[in-house]
Amino acid sequence: MFYHRKETIIPVNVGAPDARFGTFLLEQFGGATGELTAALQYWVQSFHITDASIRDMLQDIALEEFSHLEVVGKLIEQHTSKLDQEDVYAAPLFRVRGVGPHFVDSQGSAWCAAYINEGGNVVRDLRANIASEAGARQTYEALIHASSDEGTKKVLTHLLTREITHAQMFMAALDKMGKLDDPYFGTIKPDDTVDLVFNLSKGDDHRGPWNKAPQFRFENDPKPSGGLPPSPVNPDDEHMPTAAE
Repeated sequence: MFYHRKETIIPVNVGAPDARFGTFLLEQFGGATGELTAALQYWVQSFHITDASIRDMLQDIALEEFSHLEVVGKLIEQHTSKLDQEDVYAAPLFRVRGVGPHFVDSQGSAWCAAYINEGGNVVRDLRANIASEAGARQTYEALIHASSDEGTKKVLTHLLTREITHAQMFMAALDKMGKLDDPYFGTIKPDDTVDLVFNLSKGDDHRGPWNKAPQFRFENDPKPSGGLPPSPVNPDDEHMPTAAE
């Protein structure tokens, strides 16, 4: 069951409308890192989760992201509300489509479901979610730097903050499962190359904990071991003789 309260989750008050900045805000409405993507991603993931507590967390965050989508929409609405402002005519997307939010990004590309990252495994999904929150946080930081309106920056700072909170919640869920630092998940046992790393970029080489003992075996000059594959056999190829020949 869903219901909608008409009050926004936080106040949205734009002091100086700027339709060109409204175009930037579309990234978080109809863009790849936007709130619609996050809301649908976490909501769909919740159907895969057998742990009731993690499922509940995902649903709570998904619904908060829908609230954030509303907030971003209100920001865009207020930034494009005055049709007589010069900036509206400098923002062709709103001049053509009309004021308010649209399901496109700042370049006018339509939102698509390919932005959603879900795979049916709780560990894999939670790790994807941490990356999603990082992407959204980066976009909000860029938007804050691009804005000169204090009311807008206050709202965006709150949204950025919530991305941090959600990432921490996902990390806590992984920690509960003992998977925060464990790169493995699933039921298939890896083969004996799991700790083997290769030096495949020659030149100014550097070593670090990602390619040093005791966790890793380092192969400085790796050699291929598969041999040459057999040539394909294609009876329809042009150089093949016909049956009569």
